[in-house]
Amino acid sequence: MSPTPAVSTAGRRPIVRRVSATGRHQGVGELIRDWRTRRKYSQLDVSSELGVSTRHLSFVETGRSRPSPELILTLADFLDVPLRERNTMLLAAGYAPRYSARNLTDPSMATVTASLQRLLDAHHPYPGVVVDRQWNVLLANQAAGAFVVGAAPELLDPINVFRLCLHPDGGLAQRTLNFADWAAYLLRQLRRTVQLTGDPEMAALEAEVAAYPTLEGIELPRETSSWDDPPLLVPFRLDAGDGRELSFFTTLTTFGTPLDITLAELAVELFFPADDATAAALR
Repeated sequence: MSPTPAVSTAGRRPIVRRVSATGRHQGVGELIRDWRTRRKYSQLDVSSELGVSTRHLSFVETGRSRPSPELILTLADFLDVPLRERNTMLLAAGYAPRYSARNLTDPSMATVTASLQRLLDAHHPYPGVVVDRQWNVLLANQAAGAFVVGAAPELLDPINVFRLCLHPDGGLAQRTLNFADWAAYLLRQLRRTVQLTGDPEMAALEAEVAAYPTLEGIELPRETSSWDDPPLLVPFRLDAGDGRELSFFTTLTTFGTPLDITLAELAVELFFPADDATAAALR
């Protein structure tokens, strides 16, 4: 989630500036510069692609020029800024937000929620879940219940994928037969999410799980570019507790062209059997 914005006034129009992690107010120009540098683009790169002069872009980033909402959204689209942060940028420039953020329990989301649950139920007897941006489980099918059997109560409200899989006490860490490989995959996903979204809650979660004793000695590549070539498949090998091993691979699916923040941040994770023995056991 974005930090709470602080409101100041400039003339007649209220300007909303994001409060950074250090407590300093950020204007829209600073936010644009932050996202540009996070994506590793120069001002020349952006101006060449979008047809905006580097001089004007520099004036926008330094606060000497106030960008139009159309320019903000054009820049945000090019820089792949999440919808939640696009609203923050618009507010920082004194414009109304463009994107809604409705809860899945909202009546207007009933059709979407029902469709997601049907997708999960159709995947039975294989596990499937719907997660939000923090990877909290919002929906699940019956088969996914096998993952939380014996889990500590404090890991179940809410169920967070990273905590459930990596926590040393009462999670899946002790049951994961290839824990080092699976943990490295999850940590890579977590770090990538922090990099892509700039979400301070995800950064805090990354710091929390990095301190788990179960992760001691598990190292990840430091450069973002090295995340672009992961292994073809990282299986999730789980001790079923009865002498059997269950082996899965997973897929992640997101919504195309969403205009709602909640939908944009949802992902459907489906677990498939990685071998015939797992498929037979689940059937």
